[in-house]
Amino acid sequence: MATSILIIDDSNQVRAQIVKTLQKVSLFDDYLEAADGIEAFKLVLNSPVDLILCDLEMPRMDGFKFISMLQTRDELKDIPVIMLTGREDRDLKIKGLEEGACDYVTKPFDAGELVARVKVQLKIKCLQDELKRSNELLKQLSNTDPLTHLYNRRYLMEALDREYQRAARKESSLSLIIIDIDHFKKVNDNYGHQQGDVVLAAVAALLKKMVRSYDVAARYGGEEFVVLLSETALSQAMLFAERFRCAVQEIVFTGKMNGLTITVSLGVATFPSAKVDCVDSLFRQADEALYKAKQGGRNKAEAMS
Repeated sequence: MATSILIIDDSNQVRAQIVKTLQKVSLFDDYLEAADGIEAFKLVLNSPVDLILCDLEMPRMDGFKFISMLQTRDELKDIPVIMLTGREDRDLKIKGLEEGACDYVTKPFDAGELVARVKVQLKIKCLQDELKRSNELLKQLSNTDPLTHLYNRRYLMEALDREYQRAARKESSLSLIIIDIDHFKKVNDNYGHQQGDVVLAAVAALLKKMVRSYDVAARYGGEEFVVLLSETALSQAMLFAERFRCAVQEIVFTGKMNGLTITVSLGVATFPSAKVDCVDSLFRQADEALYKAKQGGRNKAEAMS
């Protein structure tokens, strides 16, 4: 992956000297330059940057203001900034570090010192980026069902509480659909649990494909799935449920399960409703609707009564 550095200094000569010094050790692929903080901020908003060398004293917008502006943007605040200053002023350096800079180099700079300080900050950033990726992966794993790659039950309940509160606050609709694969035990009994997992994964993949990016699709447990449809009234949720029911019957299996057709039963409930005054009652209404669908012969979608 290409690495880039942004060099901010009102002196063309200083910028050229820095570029020449760093190019000798091949630390970066791209070198971006700016003469002041305003020009630099425009660049960093539009171009990925791994490290910034920033002069403190510049026209229009100085280094202090530039560094403080970086801290206001989540996507920019973790970019390491090395201050460039021509003054041996302890208070000035402390102020820059307090604003968010990571280190400083005094001009005229020693080439070896500049390279060493840049290498240290690049290494720190690399470690921080790896930690972020690891944390993101752990978060994803903790929220995801390993078989179906849908959200798991724990995440679902957190999302349900959050979406319910949001719908109540905004006076908007929230629909919940419980989906159950009909006669799933027979699939396991006839084909084995491994093939049963294939069925679960296929239904989950279809569900993931059909929901909107901001909806929540989760495996609730066993052969049950739950969908949260935000900003969705009961009639619209029923249309989704019916489309999904029909689509499930079209899933084609190969190998041992060639010719197998599966169906699902669905229960749908929506907030606001006279029968729904909390998360538990919303879930209960959908569960009762699912029970009605099963009692009615399965392979159908039923709404809360």
